[in-house]
Amino acid sequence: MEIREKDLDMKHLEDVARQAIDAAGRILRHRMGRPGRVVQKGKADYVTEVDKACEEAILKTISSHFPSHKVISEESPLMRDGASEVTWIVDPLDGTTNFIHGFPMVSVSVAVAREEEVLLGLVLDPIREELFVARKGSGAKLNNSPIQVRARATVSDALMATGFPHRAKHYLEPYMAAMGRILQEANDLRRAGSAALDLAYVACGRLDGFWEPGLKPWDVAAGSLLVKEAGGIVTDFWGNPEYLLNGHVVAATKRIHGFLLEQISHELAPALRPA
Repeated sequence: MEIREKDLDMKHLEDVARQAIDAAGRILRHRMGRPGRVVQKGKADYVTEVDKACEEAILKTISSHFPSHKVISEESPLMRDGASEVTWIVDPLDGTTNFIHGFPMVSVSVAVAREEEVLLGLVLDPIREELFVARKGSGAKLNNSPIQVRARATVSDALMATGFPHRAKHYLEPYMAAMGRILQEANDLRRAGSAALDLAYVACGRLDGFWEPGLKPWDVAAGSLLVKEAGGIVTDFWGNPEYLLNGHVVAATKRIHGFLLEQISHELAPALRPA
């Protein structure tokens, strides 16, 4: 299908994405610590009425401007299969478990892709009122100021972040082995519970590297573009650009990325590779 010029007007796309993410952010700020009804979708996997309210606000904004665009959202992955080649990839509340407990590491993630290429990514921390934005080929910003990864960081002074395989604990042993190898060499390690924020923090230099297995496209689409536009590298556990498909993500500065891949390749990557 031939794409219409207005579907790829990047200024208009970003303006609408900002409106959508701000609408969700207002809901989260108002409801922080008051999740309302909580439903368990699966093992260690929850959704609240606030997730749904944020999703509704985002999708309403998108559809009012781009009714033909496709949408993939965490709470309704098959919500709308539009006619356009443009797809919005939405996580209305990344860090739902944190939100339920009142732990203030939550975010909203909105990305725009054409086919499999992410063109625009936004991650909002509604508690700190920090908005990270990246356009492909145009760099990354935090609250409209340019950001870069901490390029000079060495492994020994690097602050890393990760996410535990809490929904696939049969991978826990090789995961812990890889984590031990990394922590043995790195300065320190964090686990905050929002992959989108972890990636944004790599992009702005607060973290030097991040890895996590088993993520979904809405967890990483926006954040991965932030890291790349800020001068970092994002791959899967085998050094390939397939992280949106297989969900196994390594994002880091150029000096740190190879180190993370090397440690992961000893234990965790072989356990995750399909037979």
